Amino acid sequence: IVLSIRGMCKSFGRNRVLDHINLDVKRGTVMGLMGENGAGKSTMMKCLFGTYQKDEGKIFLNGKEISFSGPKDALENGIAMVHQELNQCLERSVIDNLFLGRYPVNSMGVVDEGQMKKKAADLFRKLGMTVNLTQPMRNMSVSQRQMCEIAKAISYNAQVIVLDEPTSSLTVQEVNKLFEMMRMLKEQGIALIYISHKMDEIFEICDQISVLRDGNLVMTKDSKDTNMGELITAMVGRSLESRFPPVDNIPGDPILSIQHLSTKYAPYLQDISFDVREGEIFGLYGLVGAGRTELLETIFGVRTRAAGRVYFRDHLMNFNNAHEAIEHGFALITEERKANGLFLKSDLTIFHPRFLYYLISTIMYLFCFVKQPICQTPTKMSPC
Repeated sequence: IVLSIRGMCKSFGRNRVLDHINLDVKRGTVMGLMGENGAGKSTMMKCLFGTYQKDEGKIFLNGKEISFSGPKDALENGIAMVHQELNQCLERSVIDNLFLGRYPVNSMGVVDEGQMKKKAADLFRKLGMTVNLTQPMRNMSVSQRQMCEIAKAISYNAQVIVLDEPTSSLTVQEVNKLFEMMRMLKEQGIALIYISHKMDEIFEICDQISVLRDGNLVMTKDSKDTNMGELITAMVGRSLESRFPPVDNIPGDPILSIQHLSTKYAPYLQDISFDVREGEIFGLYGLVGAGRTELLETIFGVRTRAAGRVYFRDHLMNFNNAHEAIEHGFALITEERKANGLFLKSDLTIFHPRFLYYLISTIMYLFCFVKQPICQTPTKMSPC
């Protein structure tokens, strides 16, 4: 056993997220960690990695008790983690992201860029990956950045690597490449903890499977000794006769019509047409890179159309930007909410109309356009 967790507890306020967790991970194996959203999987791994500090319990690595003060401490002591939410410096190059916080220096104390390039090239060659090492991370797709993050974790020569839903943005070919890497690491005696909701992947790559439910570890079994039905029962706490509810909805007439839609710039969409009926859940399916995101962004006005029309309730809705789409009642939940969906440094009131009214009046007062500012706080103002 390379990693042992005993009695781990973690609470956020009155909400107990982890309740006396006991888990053992063997050297040279893949431990699958499953559970519904909010079960505590990521929280447990963040406590292991030093991102969160556990409230109770002990962690042992190679029989020695450990308690990391932060992620850097964990990395330097042999535990690496690929987070579900990528935290990368998008304006910096692949090499800079790979060596962030541990730049090699020469005898003069200057950063040795030649050594960085050589080590990075050797790492990606060993992993069978072709990457432009000098390009900014922002120019790479989400799946490419995910693979770079996995390569970074491997580069630390860790004894334990945690992969938190690493295949969520990968193509089938990239998933196969990742599994090849994981099998190679297993042969080197490295233990891997694999968090995923994809059961077919869990059974394909994992040696053991543990299930968390409501902060409790409810099951640990060898993957060959369990099945999908037992896992689902352990995750939800009851037996499910059917995995999905019956489809009894009867959609109405077409409400949204996409006709011969094409994009002007790469990645290109060519002659896309379909109708969405009222009261219908319309699914778009395809592999990573097939154009699903680009199609929705084109409809929403984020990408430039080359041809085609969008009709909503028989009215032409060829939006030129996202603002027009929002004004007409459209909404888009973006694929990567941290990069282009949310303003993470602002609170929820930043674009509330009352807040903007209060902000503009204050600016006008400061520049002497009005005699006094509106003294009411946004919460005390009327909606108008």
